[in-house]
Amino acid sequence: MRVLLVEDDNILGSSLKKALEKHAYGVDWMRDGESGLEAAEHSHFAAVVLDINLPRLGGMEVLRRIRQRGNSVPILLLTALDSVRQKVEGLDEGADDYMVKPFDLDELLARLRALIRRRDGRTESVIRCGDVEVDPSAMVARKGSAQVHTTAKEFHLLKLLMERSGRYVTKNDIEYALYDAENTVESNTIEVTIYNLRKKLGTDFIKSIRGVGYMIER
Repeated sequence: MRVLLVEDDNILGSSLKKALEKHAYGVDWMRDGESGLEAAEHSHFAAVVLDINLPRLGGMEVLRRIRQRGNSVPILLLTALDSVRQKVEGLDEGADDYMVKPFDLDELLARLRALIRRRDGRTESVIRCGDVEVDPSAMVARKGSAQVHTTAKEFHLLKLLMERSGRYVTKNDIEYALYDAENTVESNTIEVTIYNLRKKLGTDFIKSIRGVGYMIER
């Protein structure tokens, strides 16, 4: 699942990018408002984390233009000002939530998960397909009552396929959702990860059609 991060502070941006990637998000990090707006216009994201105080184009104007162009992507605003007026303005312009700096990373991740759940029409954080479930907040997978021990890469791919259950997900879609332009993906990485997941969850749990993609049934 891909997230757009628009933040000009290098220390905070780096911390956020690492935290998001640790929790299965592919991250496009832009450091000014114009680059952030261009990215939002030309790529599909599950959510946007948007700082208000940005160079070149302010975050509030980026928010305004995203909404004016009919893009309903969930947007979480970051602000250094604990100002009621600024919060109200952001929400009125179409932001879905906001956080005041400094903030707790775990809280930001929880709020982001909630925004994406609402977008997808889900109320629970745990995702279930058959007797398999994944808990994104705890990064735990289970089959029946038993915990399934997965690597981070395996968990992230399993979560993505379960979120899109009932649909085939192409290799390109997987690479786009889980990796960014700065990280190259070895040619057989996804195939090896799928093989390992099938060993742990059953050979029929993840279906595939050559040239089409991978699917977990609902």
